[in-house]
Amino acid sequence: MARIHGLNEVMAGELVESEDGTVGIALNLESDNVGAVLTGDGLSIQDGGSVRATGKIAQIPVSNLFLGRVVNALAQPIDGKGQIPASEFRLIESPAPGIISRRSVYEPLQTSLIAIDSMIPIGRGQRELIIGDRQTGKTEVATDTILNQKGQNVICVYVVDTFQECGAMEYTIVVSETANSQATLQYLAPYTGAAIAEYFMYREQHALIIYDDLSKQAQAYRQMSLLLRRPPGREAYPRDVFYLHSRLLERAAKLSSQLGEGNLFNVGIHPAINVGISVSRVGSAAQIKAMKQVAGKLKLELAQFAELEAFAQFASDLDKTTQNQLARGQRLRELLKQPQSAPLSVEEQVATIYAGVNGYLDVLNVDQVKRFLVQLREYVTTYKPDFSEIIRSTKTFTEQAETILKEAIKESMELFLLQEK
Repeated sequence: MARIHGLNEVMAGELVESEDGTVGIALNLESDNVGAVLTGDGLSIQDGGSVRATGKIAQIPVSNLFLGRVVNALAQPIDGKGQIPASEFRLIESPAPGIISRRSVYEPLQTSLIAIDSMIPIGRGQRELIIGDRQTGKTEVATDTILNQKGQNVICVYVVDTFQECGAMEYTIVVSETANSQATLQYLAPYTGAAIAEYFMYREQHALIIYDDLSKQAQAYRQMSLLLRRPPGREAYPRDVFYLHSRLLERAAKLSSQLGEGNLFNVGIHPAINVGISVSRVGSAAQIKAMKQVAGKLKLELAQFAELEAFAQFASDLDKTTQNQLARGQRLRELLKQPQSAPLSVEEQVATIYAGVNGYLDVLNVDQVKRFLVQLREYVTTYKPDFSEIIRSTKTFTEQAETILKEAIKESMELFLLQEK
């Protein structure tokens, strides 16, 4: 950081430039000096050197050509593929859309994870927190969601400290700053990602942005604030640390139809989704009708199963009804297990859930469930393409679709049991 004296009429957030070309951002406007954080190393800056105000608020270049590229917090390419031409700029920090500019969330963003799409659905324009212990698969949930956006007309922006190729770069932009980057750059990276995603949102396109994770930004902001001598709060974090994230996340929105309806989306059992405590603010509003029709009682049955399972640990003799409920719950939990990078289309999810909640899996042993469901999905795709076409075109689980699916389950089950013998 740098303390600048004698620089009058500078704006908060304005870019300032030193003699050696190092750029900084004015954050503290005090009576006798300006506190600025530097975006470069600043090693050649000397005491008494001159600094000029640029008259520009911190901004980054944006364009469609960013797709498929990896950039840093200043939107400069770091993937070795050359510069990215851009004739337009967006402010790194811009105001969130107002209430009048927004529309209620009604359109699903399919994650491909059956546990999420069926019971805690996410809608386009919604913000969702992925929280959990270390190494429990939070990043897997994010990357699988990105993989599932192929062909869905959704631009993905992934803000991450360490990037690994996930096979979806044709419609993805990665903003990456490593853990040893300057605090200023770690602080800016999420805002840069939001600005890039907003570029597409305001051009009537859908955008999904994933921040992995914001705790690094909070730590960087703490470091900057202490150097700027801002009053510290609990654990030395500045008192506005919550506003740091709220003003970022509020930029996610489902725009009104007058503004084009673009949106910015703003983490044994695998994926590790706790169905009992996970919630969706918009619920079934972010599900297509077909999913509502088949998944309506799935969460209730799983909740009842969890209670019965806990009770059964202390009961020596269970009646037949309780045994059947436990058996059904074990199979429903099994159908929610899904390997990483194995996205399921919404048609495949509907077929899977229907087979579980309607008791078709009850005749199988628990260890047979996953193998049968894989075979069922392949069978429906290969021999019953009309089912997928009906779901895709009508978004509804019609009587015709149900008849086709019942036939597919019966035929696939007979084939599976023969193979198991």
